Amino acid sequence: MRIRSLSILSAVAVATLLLAGCSGSTTPESTSTPSAEASADLCSATAASGAVSDSITVEGNFGEVSTATFELNQTFDAIQRTVVTEGDGDEIADGDYVRYALSAFDATTGERLGDAGYAEDDMLPNAVTADSALGQILGCATIGTRLAVALPGSDSSNPAFYIVDVLGVTPLTAWGEDQPAVEGMPEVTLADDGQPSVTLPDGDAPTELKIAVLKQGDGPAVTAGDTTLLQYYGVDWDTGDSFDSSWANGAPISIDGNTYVEGFVQALEGQKVGSQILVVIPPALGYGEAGSSDHELAGKTLVFVIDILANQKAVTQ
Repeated sequence: MRIRSLSILSAVAVATLLLAGCSGSTTPESTSTPSAEASADLCSATAASGAVSDSITVEGNFGEVSTATFELNQTFDAIQRTVVTEGDGDEIADGDYVRYALSAFDATTGERLGDAGYAEDDMLPNAVTADSALGQILGCATIGTRLAVALPGSDSSNPAFYIVDVLGVTPLTAWGEDQPAVEGMPEVTLADDGQPSVTLPDGDAPTELKIAVLKQGDGPAVTAGDTTLLQYYGVDWDTGDSFDSSWANGAPISIDGNTYVEGFVQALEGQKVGSQILVVIPPALGYGEAGSSDHELAGKTLVFVIDILANQKAVTQ
């Protein structure tokens, strides 16, 4: 695990939250291809440039930590956003999970608050929607664009300046290389949109944890305490029915520290971003044996198909 200054980490965490406008918990209605109307709404939501954001001078290469020069104590009461350099990639669309990196500066003191997102496993992508603060800042920018952003202050924080690099869009399905099927494991079939379905084998449920890699990704590996963006599809071994699914819920999920049931956590750890994992979890590593709790899945053997879309490393002081 990496170690950073707690003050810098806290400052960047606040900066990231302000930029994202809590967009990590904003779920699009579906993961289907956005319509032209939705994309137009995202473009129209983009914050306008202004004298303050235009005055920020940036030095350094796109995708790398850079420096910014600006005048202190400027007055502004709305988000301003200026394109420093325009990328030649595709436009961001409403509902895309966008990877971006940022450097944050206190607009009153000039202090560099910190940097985030420049390492591959530094920060999770966020969903960009027309009604979010992140949508106002990124808008329908093209991949490869660098932005200078001025964000007004509040009762609890000074105004801030950000340099934001739009790095890419994260697919919402696993993209790794297909792996051979594992004998005795459930069969997984994927719909056109990537949503899985599961066919269970004949016979009794296994009594030990079983894990198979269906698609092998090439991204960073998940380690203990990380936070992972993922899709999941859960099936009750007894009935063959799905009891929960991020696909049905409309968007991938992430939970700080990956605090899932033990078998789910064990299935994630060591796996690489871009992978699809199949895991069979006995009750002891799920919700406990029958009668151990009132949970409706107590005593159940659970099957999960998990798509690992992105990972954020745990940070210690």
